[in-house]
Amino acid sequence: MQREPRTTGPAGVESGEAATESTFGARERLAVWLLLGACFIAVVNETVMGVATAPLMREFSITAAQAQWLTTAYMLTMSIIIPMTGLVIQRFSTRTLFIAAMAVFTLGTLIAALAPGFTLLLAGRVVQAAGTAVLSPLVMTTIATLAPAGQRGRLMGRVTVVFASAPAFGPVLAGFVLQWLSWRWLFIIMLPIALVTFVVGAWLMPNVGVRRFARIDALSIVLSGFAFGGIVYGLSAVGSLAVGAPTLPPWIPLTVGLIGLACFGWRQVALQREDRALLDLRVFARPTFARSTVVFVASSISLFGVLFLLPLYAQNVLGLSPLITGLIVLPGSIVSAALAPLVGRLVDARGGRGVLVAGTAVTALSLWSMLLFGEHTPLAQLFATNLVMNIGLSGVFTPIYAMALGSLPASLASHGSATLNTVQQLAAAAGTAMLVTLMTLFSVSHAGLAMAESAESMVAGLRVAFFTGALIATVGVGFALAVRDEPGVFPTRRRAGKAGE
Repeated sequence: MQREPRTTGPAGVESGEAATESTFGARERLAVWLLLGACFIAVVNETVMGVATAPLMREFSITAAQAQWLTTAYMLTMSIIIPMTGLVIQRFSTRTLFIAAMAVFTLGTLIAALAPGFTLLLAGRVVQAAGTAVLSPLVMTTIATLAPAGQRGRLMGRVTVVFASAPAFGPVLAGFVLQWLSWRWLFIIMLPIALVTFVVGAWLMPNVGVRRFARIDALSIVLSGFAFGGIVYGLSAVGSLAVGAPTLPPWIPLTVGLIGLACFGWRQVALQREDRALLDLRVFARPTFARSTVVFVASSISLFGVLFLLPLYAQNVLGLSPLITGLIVLPGSIVSAALAPLVGRLVDARGGRGVLVAGTAVTALSLWSMLLFGEHTPLAQLFATNLVMNIGLSGVFTPIYAMALGSLPASLASHGSATLNTVQQLAAAAGTAMLVTLMTLFSVSHAGLAMAESAESMVAGLRVAFFTGALIATVGVGFALAVRDEPGVFPTRRRAGKAGE
């Protein structure tokens, strides 16, 4: 069997030095654009379930606590698989990983499209997530490792465009489909798009970066499954218990999860000595990376939990159709996507700290304003609140990616990317489970089990969930103030400063 040729990037990248303009050429740009396109499709698929939740609850006769697993299981699967990508990206070529990821994603889409019931639909979502889990770290590692420092903010801005515009397209697509067709068409429409992306990527994707042999520790994978799965399942079990659904006592999976997390961390520290940790925790020795990660976690918990709850509020409380619900979130996401390149250039020119502080503050303010939502909230208020939230978010993720990954040497870039993506997905899954659980608990306590789905009781539960999300986002503002721009990460800013001296 012929061995795939080892592709090498610039020597500076391998030794930890910054990439230069000449080392980020047409092949590298093509790889980034193909990966961004695949990520866009995957994120669109991830976000269509928000608007589809209420119709699926009616069709399958399930509760919100059960329906949220279509989103939570997706993110949980990613949080378990993404830690492996730090080593997988080093071991396999870009083209091989792209083909494998898109093949798995396409298979999952097919399973979901043909699913006869909730269980197989959930299985299809899990398979889709397994493919998506490779794409996000792959594009960020490619940029962080190969992009010149002066272009890193702009290129990370393109990543933010994907993660901002895809959530806009997803709910609108779901709204249009569900207005006239069944939920199954959400996946039938996605299937040929995924197939075309797979074929085009398999044909055109170049191999970039530096490869080296890296053994993957099976025990770490098992421990990560127990750790992340136990925590998220335990949080969800509280909500299921509140509505009388059969489930394990929540303390059992939570205890398993916490013990698994401690063992996982211990195992990674031990493996670092042999340079084969699943997640190399030495990235947290960099203060900029560590503080940025805390902000990332706080933002992800509040953001993804709230994004799941808003469609439920719009449809089950305000009585809006799936189509109108999707159209409400569209302008905010478009604005966020449009601002992302501007934010990227600003980060390159002025550094990331100021942008990050402003972004987290605006986001937290928008979440606090959701406490004003009630049974008769005007459509314009819901629209404006979502718009402000998206404006704030445009100033959060781009500087975090640029500052956190830019603070690491190239030898830790793939681990840093995998770590950021892991904590984001875990925080998003845990945040969604936690906020839905809080909504369910307080809805039930407000009106009793029989009336838990009434508009009045749901508003009572939603306000508690929104309050929790806003509080966590405010904690993120405090940590954003502690993040510092490291010297050399934004050379444009350094040159501007010298010119002004």
